[in-house]
Amino acid sequence: MQAASQTLETKKSGFNPLTPLLDVCTVLGSGILSFLEATGRLAAFTGQAVGHCFAPRFFPAQIARQLIDIGYYSLPVVGMTALFTGMVLALQSYTGFTRFNAESAIAGVVVLSITRELSPVLAGLMVAGRVGAAIAAEIGTMRVTEQIDALRTLSVNPFKYLIAPRVIAGTLMLPILVLTGDIIGVMGGYIVSIYNLGFSPVSYLSQTWDVMQNIDVVSGLAKAGVFGFIVAIMGCYHGFNSKRGAQGVGSATTNAVVSASILILIFNYLLTQIFFS
Repeated sequence: MQAASQTLETKKSGFNPLTPLLDVCTVLGSGILSFLEATGRLAAFTGQAVGHCFAPRFFPAQIARQLIDIGYYSLPVVGMTALFTGMVLALQSYTGFTRFNAESAIAGVVVLSITRELSPVLAGLMVAGRVGAAIAAEIGTMRVTEQIDALRTLSVNPFKYLIAPRVIAGTLMLPILVLTGDIIGVMGGYIVSIYNLGFSPVSYLSQTWDVMQNIDVVSGLAKAGVFGFIVAIMGCYHGFNSKRGAQGVGSATTNAVVSASILILIFNYLLTQIFFS
C-alpha cells in the first residue's frame, strides 16, 4: 500500500527519477553527434582539397605567392625559435648531465632532440600561429565579403584558386623550414657548448655526426610535411566555413590556430610511434 501510494504521488507530481539520467544522455548524445558531423565535414573538405591539388587547372602565380608567404616569411621566426631552443637545450643538458659525469652525451642529446622532435613540432606550432591564422582570416574575410561567391560567378573554382595553392605550399615549405631549423638549432647548441661550456669543437662535431642517423632527419622532415598539411587544411577549412561578420572571422582564426596546434601534437605522437616503435 505504501509503495502504491508513493507511485501515485510521483505520477501526480509529474517527477520521473530517470529524467536527470535522460538529460545527461541527451547532452552526451548531441555532443557526440555534433563531433561526428564536424569530423565528417572536415574529412569531406580535406578529400576535396587534396583532389584539387592533383587535378588541373593549376594557378602557378597563386602557388608561388603562397610558397613565399608560408616559407620565406616564416623563416625568421622559425630560425630564431630553433636557435634559442638549441642553446637552451645545451645548457639544460649540461646542468643535468654534470650530476652523472655524462657531459659527453650533450652533443647527441641536442642533435637527436632537435631533429626528431623539437624542430618539427616548434616549427609547426609557430607556422600555425603565423600562417594558419593569416589563411583563416584572409579566406574568412573573402567569405564575409562574398568574394568567394564572386569567384564562382566568374567560373573559377574556389578550391583550385584558394585552397589548393595553400595546401601545396604548406606541405612543401614546412619540411624546408624544419631542415633549416635543424641546422640552426644544432648550431645554437654548438655555440653554447664551445664558447660557454668549454667543449672542444672537433670533439663536439665528431660526437654529433656519430650519433645522428638518416632516420632522425627523415622522420623530422616527414613530420614537417604532415604538420604543414594540417596547418594549411585547418586554416582553409575554418576560413572557408566562417560565419558572417567580424566576430565570425575572429572565431575562425582562433579555431584554426587551436585545432591545428592540437592536431600537430596528436599526429606528432602517432608519427613517432610509427617511426620509432
